[in-house]
Amino acid sequence: MDNRLTRWWHANAPTRESLEKSRILAPVAHRVLEPSLWRFTRRSVPRGVALGLFVGIFLLIPGIQIAGAALLALPVRANIPVAAAMTFLSNPATTPLILMASVWLGNWMLGRSADASGFMALVDGHASVSQWTTWLLSEAAPAMLIGLFLISLASAAIGYVIADWFWRRRMGRKWQARKLRIGKVHKSGALEKVTGA
Repeated sequence: MDNRLTRWWHANAPTRESLEKSRILAPVAHRVLEPSLWRFTRRSVPRGVALGLFVGIFLLIPGIQIAGAALLALPVRANIPVAAAMTFLSNPATTPLILMASVWLGNWMLGRSADASGFMALVDGHASVSQWTTWLLSEAAPAMLIGLFLISLASAAIGYVIADWFWRRRMGRKWQARKLRIGKVHKSGALEKVTGA
């Protein structure tokens, strides 16, 4: 499992070089490429997970998600590769489910009965700006946007907690292994002294 995850990570995570070439990030590339934002630390990784989930689910626009996660990583000091990789949670397979859940949640919160079919028709039909504006003023838009915001916020919070737990567990295992190695070295050294070897 760990090897598959590592291979997937190396194949899909953005590199410093790919972000350097991004036209969207060109004005702030020097800040985005700061080395501290690319280190894997106890604080930066959970922040990157939370930020990537929030941006990936709320924006739902491929390309903009990665750039948005990279830009928002600056003020919160999140790990950029982790934030960018977490935006892949929303993909063509999960987007319809996310949209349906967001409309349902938004309808429940607002007491409305809008559906997501209008949104999907606009996406499939490559709608014009005026059609998108009309949809934004309709009953469905507020329900979907509120639902998306709440789902992305909940996903970010859950992602942060899981990443923090995983990081602490992983570090705990490393410390335990180190203590065992040190204990074995001390034990073998004491044994040598007793036997006079």
